[in-house]
Amino acid sequence: MAAFRTILIILIVILGGAFAWLSFEWSRSESTLAEKPYGVAFNLVDQTGNPITEAALQDKPTALFFGFTHCPDVCPTTLFELDGWLRTVDPDGTKMNAYFVTVDPERDNAEILGQYVANVSDRITGITGDPEDIRKMVKGFNVYSKKVPSDANDPDSDYVMDHTASVFLLHNGGRFKGTISYGENEDVAVKKLKNLL
Repeated sequence: MAAFRTILIILIVILGGAFAWLSFEWSRSESTLAEKPYGVAFNLVDQTGNPITEAALQDKPTALFFGFTHCPDVCPTTLFELDGWLRTVDPDGTKMNAYFVTVDPERDNAEILGQYVANVSDRITGITGDPEDIRKMVKGFNVYSKKVPSDANDPDSDYVMDHTASVFLLHNGGRFKGTISYGENEDVAVKKLKNLL
């Protein structure tokens, strides 16, 4: 019995130490994220065909969402909700930027992206560009995206894109603040955007 108690105490001490180390590492990585601009440098185009770089994400607090125009539900829902939240938090549209970056640049050229975004919002700007440059940006912002054929048995069939469905929130300066999850409660989402300002 005494040996069992000793082993149990040793396990508790080891688990406590591991938890303390993980907590330290977590807080250190969050503090590193908050110190410098999030993501990577990029040279792409906006929905009007004008050049856009990472500087656009750094001049004001920014909401950033990755998606694609053939998205059946997540993207149009998120863009519609984001537009409403922005109108609540920043009614005149001068304090915050919002961008929709395509993860499907092969189909989403500037014109198509512009039409798609304009159907939902005049507050959100679409971003597209060369497929390889988009892939680098997606990877550099730690966004998941993967082309999935509609018919698994026919690789030449139409496809959809699996992708991260969160809205990234960046402080002025492009520093990471947090995310708004897909399906987030409206009051919570608005509070997160207010805190960003």
